[in-house]
Amino acid sequence: MSEFDFEPVHGLPEHLPEGEVLRWQGAPKWRALALRAFHVRKVGLYFGLLILARFAFDLGDGTSLSTALMSGSWLLALALLAMGILTLLAWLYGRSTVYTITNKRVVIRFGVALSIAVNIPFKVIESAGLRRYGGGVGDIPLGLMGGQSVNYIVMWPNVRPWRFFNAQPMLRCVPDVDTAAEILAEALRASADAEQERVPSERPAQGGQGIPPMNAEPVPSR
Repeated sequence: MSEFDFEPVHGLPEHLPEGEVLRWQGAPKWRALALRAFHVRKVGLYFGLLILARFAFDLGDGTSLSTALMSGSWLLALALLAMGILTLLAWLYGRSTVYTITNKRVVIRFGVALSIAVNIPFKVIESAGLRRYGGGVGDIPLGLMGGQSVNYIVMWPNVRPWRFFNAQPMLRCVPDVDTAAEILAEALRASADAEQERVPSERPAQGGQGIPPMNAEPVPSR
């Protein structure tokens, strides 16, 4: 039994209030998370270059082939350990993270040791982007209104890379990202239309109101 077994609704800390409807739920694909957020492949390449450099140095110094191979074995062991730890972390983050889209907000539930749920109402979302990777996996960063922010360190890896200030929460390494992006865009437009009907005299609308269509935009790898 895990702490998530006590959630009243999967991925949410409480039942949805009356009038709020669940539109979509998903979780990051841990293999993509290992490559995109934890950079397992780059770490392996880095250690591979170190091992080759050490091997070449030893051979150039007159060391025998067998001794040169043995001298790099500790680097290989260190590389496998580092890659294993990062892969395990990616699996744990993928297992503990749930992205939820309702007709009123986005909820990001995450945390390996301590579960945290962050609510992002549509009214504070100023823009939404889309970055596709291979296999239908991609990221959806959310730009927030001025004065609204999240803590980059607390939210990582569910934030847009390198945005330390004015950090943007992000649905990261989402499988079938086009479907998730379309559902989010439709929910944002429906929320904006409902707000316009409720307060027809307020123009232009603020925050999540009048959200433009979801546009593809580059997102750095970390």
